Amino acid sequence: MTATLTPPAAGPAASARAGAVPRRRTRLFALPEVRWAAAATALFLLALPLQLAGAPAWIWGPLYALSYATGGWEPGWEGLRALKDRTLDVDLLMVVAALGAASIGQVMDGALLIVIFATSGALEALATARTADSVRGLLDLAPATATRIAAEGTEQTVPVTELAVGDTVLVRPGESVGADGLVLDGASEVDQASITGEPLPAAKEPGDEVFAGTLNGTGALRVRVERDASDSVIARIVRMVEEASETKAPTQLFIEKVEQRYSLGMVAATLAVFGVPLAFGEAFSEALLRAMTFMIVASPCAVVLATMPPLLSAIANAGRHGVLVKSAVAMERLGQIDAVALDKTGTLTEGTPRVVDVRPLREHGLDEADLLTLAAAAEHPSEHPLARAVVDAARERGLDLPTAEDFTSSPGIGVRAVVGGRTVEVGAPARLLAEAESKVEGEVGGEAKCAADADADGGADAEGVVSALVRELKEAGRTAVLVVVDGTPAGVLGIADRLRPDAAATVAALTVLTGTAPTLLTGDNPRAAAHLAAEAGVEDVRAGLLPQDKVGAVRELEGAGYRVMVVGDGVNDAPALAAAHIGVAMGRAGSDLALETADAVIVRDELAAVPATVALSRRARELVVQNLVIAGVFIAGLVVWDLAGTLPLPLGVAGHEGSTVLVGLNGLRLLRDSAWKRAAEGTG
Repeated sequence: MTATLTPPAAGPAASARAGAVPRRRTRLFALPEVRWAAAATALFLLALPLQLAGAPAWIWGPLYALSYATGGWEPGWEGLRALKDRTLDVDLLMVVAALGAASIGQVMDGALLIVIFATSGALEALATARTADSVRGLLDLAPATATRIAAEGTEQTVPVTELAVGDTVLVRPGESVGADGLVLDGASEVDQASITGEPLPAAKEPGDEVFAGTLNGTGALRVRVERDASDSVIARIVRMVEEASETKAPTQLFIEKVEQRYSLGMVAATLAVFGVPLAFGEAFSEALLRAMTFMIVASPCAVVLATMPPLLSAIANAGRHGVLVKSAVAMERLGQIDAVALDKTGTLTEGTPRVVDVRPLREHGLDEADLLTLAAAAEHPSEHPLARAVVDAARERGLDLPTAEDFTSSPGIGVRAVVGGRTVEVGAPARLLAEAESKVEGEVGGEAKCAADADADGGADAEGVVSALVRELKEAGRTAVLVVVDGTPAGVLGIADRLRPDAAATVAALTVLTGTAPTLLTGDNPRAAAHLAAEAGVEDVRAGLLPQDKVGAVRELEGAGYRVMVVGDGVNDAPALAAAHIGVAMGRAGSDLALETADAVIVRDELAAVPATVALSRRARELVVQNLVIAGVFIAGLVVWDLAGTLPLPLGVAGHEGSTVLVGLNGLRLLRDSAWKRAAEGTG
């Protein structure tokens, strides 16, 4: 985005996708965690084939040592800092276990453990950095400068940060609004989907509120600034996302909930296994070997791996079916939710306005095809979303559109063109009817007045029919568009954002999974929201919400004891996605901020994938419990053997690694396509 406000180039490409945030990507190797993990992995991959090929230890030994150093120094240092605060970090134990393995000859096993933990830390750092990138990029939605009108009427281009409450700014056609404020003069339609999520541009006239970062349409507006730049709605969205990301305590994996007790117990037991026999006269080397064997068989490696394979397998399976779950923690959280909040536009709906009703007036003699042909021909030169919907509807029906001449567009009213020798107007019913009435009054005089009086009853009847049609469509949640041909109302078109085909089934499946009916959170108007919610089977509807209101609704549900999953797609959904227990973004039309903030992304835009992923997560959690039982049995058996008898080190390592392999294979069961199929069928 440029630093100054300039009129956009003509054509559809001139306007950016609603809600899109310019990318400010942190480079992969700009993160030290990524650099250290990459170095450790590269060194390990160099050493391993040399060792397996029988090369001398002095060749591959230093490579392993460097792998330990590059991959283990950071978690080791953080673990030592945690010790200073009287907290025992399991990562420190992993480093100690790796060093212990190396001390008794298991150098490769220790290096592999180091590489796994270093890579995990790098992925977490990358995810955090990318989210921060997107939050910072959100500020680019608002323009850098605005046109301020001075008291004497002159225009000045100033940075938006210099605007003060009470200033008047000029917003030209195609420009972004520079500040939150009220319209003083002018009429236009403003695309404010990035703030409210409404699928259609909102008509603006004197007295209406506009928001910084929204995109003006074809009319010019004079706006009085009502809020400082630091307090604008877009700035508050940034703060809410940052605060929610910082204050939302990360849900720990199952094993991490007992990390401290297990870690302290293992350290104490290892020291005891070494010290007690030594005190009773056992040889130092034998005591050390027994203690190292104990550390290997009792180390939490098997338990950690018992937790990860099911979750990682579920992530991989979901990824193959169009769902990107960003971490094992996110996959675990998906299975914990017991309440769901859904956005409307782009989530429950397709996010694109479409003509769903064509209502010709019988008195005019046009059928549906004729009415739609004239309307689409007149709208064809326009780039307005409603115009695109009318043209697309005509093309879907295979209608041939004649060429429109003398095309004009009036912001807030509609378009006018000559089609086949007939004057066609398409636009807002109230505005077109009022305009037609004023024209008749202006042209009436002398003999023309008698003719006008004679036609008054007929005109009133036509206006009444139009008003009834408009009311009917609005009550059904449609946006009504009037078509006037040669000064006479010819019919009304109903335009709406259509419900996704799988929306109702998804709502029903989520209700079964959570035991609680989903809540609809939308910035759209209450009438349209209520109508669509009824179609989808949602009863709890909260409409007309700004981003902070959506966060408030999530907090309210959390206060009632629910773990909430929010599903959305827009910039206005991002704070709620960050505040929720788990956030899921629709990927096809989702804003960059929503995609980065969410814990999971529905890449293929299939809403039915949401309950299927929740069900898959719950299956993964079941396998985690199974694996923990298996790992616990192996660890307990090997520890008892080591303490009560003499467990040979090779056998201890074999038993430890065998349990790891077993739980790993058990977790890999979720990689099969049948696992996804069962999850999807179980929600139907």
